[in-house]
Amino acid sequence: MIDINDITVQIGSKVLLDHASAHISDTQKVGLIGANGSGKSTLFKVLKGEMGTQTGYVSFPSRHKVASVLQEFTDTSVPILNFVLNQDTERTRLLNQLENASEMELADIHDRLNAIGAASAEARAIRILSGLGFRQTDLDRPLSEFSGGWRMRVALAAALFVPSDVLLLDEPTNHLDLEASVWLENHLKLYRGTLLLISHDKHILNALCDHILHLHDKTLTFYTGNYDTFETTHAQKQELLTKLMQKQEEKRAHLQSFVDRFRYKATKAKQAQSRLKMLQKLETIAPLEENLSSHFSFPQPEHLAPPIITLENAAVGYGETPVLKNLNLRIDGDDRIALLGANGNGKSTFAKLLAGRLKPMEGLIHRSKKVRIGYFAQHQTEELPMNQSPLMIIHALMPEATETKCRTHLAMFGLNQEKALTPVRNLSGGEKARLLFACMAYDAPALLILDEPTNHLDIQGREALIDALNTYEGAVLLITHDMTLIQLISDRLWLVKDGTCKTFDGDLDDYQRLLLESDKPKATAKESPSSHRKEERQRKAALRAETAPIKKEINRIEKEMAEVSAQKEKAVARFETVTEPTQIVRLQKEVAQLEKQLETLETKWLDLSEQIEQMID
Repeated sequence: MIDINDITVQIGSKVLLDHASAHISDTQKVGLIGANGSGKSTLFKVLKGEMGTQTGYVSFPSRHKVASVLQEFTDTSVPILNFVLNQDTERTRLLNQLENASEMELADIHDRLNAIGAASAEARAIRILSGLGFRQTDLDRPLSEFSGGWRMRVALAAALFVPSDVLLLDEPTNHLDLEASVWLENHLKLYRGTLLLISHDKHILNALCDHILHLHDKTLTFYTGNYDTFETTHAQKQELLTKLMQKQEEKRAHLQSFVDRFRYKATKAKQAQSRLKMLQKLETIAPLEENLSSHFSFPQPEHLAPPIITLENAAVGYGETPVLKNLNLRIDGDDRIALLGANGNGKSTFAKLLAGRLKPMEGLIHRSKKVRIGYFAQHQTEELPMNQSPLMIIHALMPEATETKCRTHLAMFGLNQEKALTPVRNLSGGEKARLLFACMAYDAPALLILDEPTNHLDIQGREALIDALNTYEGAVLLITHDMTLIQLISDRLWLVKDGTCKTFDGDLDDYQRLLLESDKPKATAKESPSSHRKEERQRKAALRAETAPIKKEINRIEKEMAEVSAQKEKAVARFETVTEPTQIVRLQKEVAQLEKQLETLETKWLDLSEQIEQMID
């Protein structure tokens, strides 16, 4: 279907693709991955014919149709439903021809309209817009009334609506909430054409893709399987390459040793010259890739007595209009909460209330006197002073700190010496996000409020953020469409819906099922769930509530076991360097103590796990 043959693409002096090749077959769902700035979006431009190549070519079968998300809108006065419908240019052209067609032409036009399903086009467009979060009352509103994020949803709806053989999607979930992301994932599973998807979302890559196309070091490598399979295969490849490099370095060292010893001795000069030529011809095996791990490290907060925040019959909104009412919730110092709910329901408004950016219109909000709150929102990147460097910005927040301390704080979020002095306007989206993390965490807050924190982070950056949040000992409140982040960080779910925020009685899988069921046509009275199924759901909900504290304790023990195991491994490794008898004895005692600690933790873990199994049985 798509033949990428020996292409070289250069922008200015920078070569992004160097004699790269790949073949993508019909109906394959392919995840295009690579580090930020590696050239993924540039490759999409080549595939769309918007950019040429210095060498090679890209070919598609004849009469293929490629769909992608528009980046610019020529006319924003068009109602969004009409905008989506008009993107099917064949349907639009045929409908226009009906006005002046002869009787003979009318039959052909109607036949073609029937063949392309024109009669159901409007219903399909409405279903797609609804899935992406638009209400019925939005359909007749012009594009000009919507923000940039919502316009991108309209453009995505248009790409999904038009008939296509190939669908190119570049980070399609970035402007979506969790609810729309779940719908999009389910919709794309049913797509019958060839899908090429750029994404840093591991969940999406695993759920949708049957192949991975890895853009690295200006070349393309094709892997069979989803992202998890790619990671395993890639790690094995890296391990094999490392062994080959070690063998090659040993051979190089052996040849160099012979040359150094005998190149100036007459009797061995010929052999030495021969080995010198072998050494020069020896191909250098480069590592598969550099270490792309991004660094994050949140400073640990002061321990505070619970609760750190309490809401009592609180309401919040803008002007005199409340968005959320009847808020009766509490946050403790070790809570990990994810907010669920569609965009527009008030999640960000609720976050601003907790962060102190909005005051309650009714009721009360109690905050611990010593509680410090770190607030991250993706729109804040636009508010950064573009002419200042990260070092200048952090120093303004920490005026008493030395330059070394400010640099150290920036380094905790992956901003090295060079980036610390780079003007904000020259930083990438991911680097600006890191700067926001550094700004929100400078005073070791006890609560981190994160509103879509992963949009500008690549896969390595997201993994580093997850590791940092799991190490952080304070409370976390998440608003995100990244299901992997929710699953690995949160242990409580709150649902913002119907003008309030309440605890969601279920897990993320339950919520996904709820969303997909609500997207189906409404059941008739005869098809409604029986009382038995309702009772079963209530029983499961009660069981989840009963087991939640035990699961939380199991998670805590697992983290502690991992820490103790790491300490034990380090202690055992020190045996190789210690020679003093007294130090050896001390190390033996330390290892024995850590083993005993591990044994105690494992016993607790087994007891709690057995307890949960008995409750489930």
